Amino acid sequence: MSYGATVADAIHQAGIYAGKILSGGKAADLPVVQPTKFDLVFNLETAKVLHREILDKLIAQADEVIE
Repeated sequence: MSYGATVADAIHQAGIYAGKILSGGKAADLPVVQPTKFDLVFNLETAKVLHREILDKLIAQADEVIE
């Protein structure tokens, strides 16, 4: 199971930071931005190898399921 910031959103934020720096902004003056979009991913194959059962409720809420 993995729960973390969406990779696409992190890349988007990095592009915004790069644009501000290239426009003359100082990196030290840029605010720290908390991620707002998260992904929940389950790897059912690994869970099976580890003899773990994942509830159907959780699988239904997952953004991605690896089988």
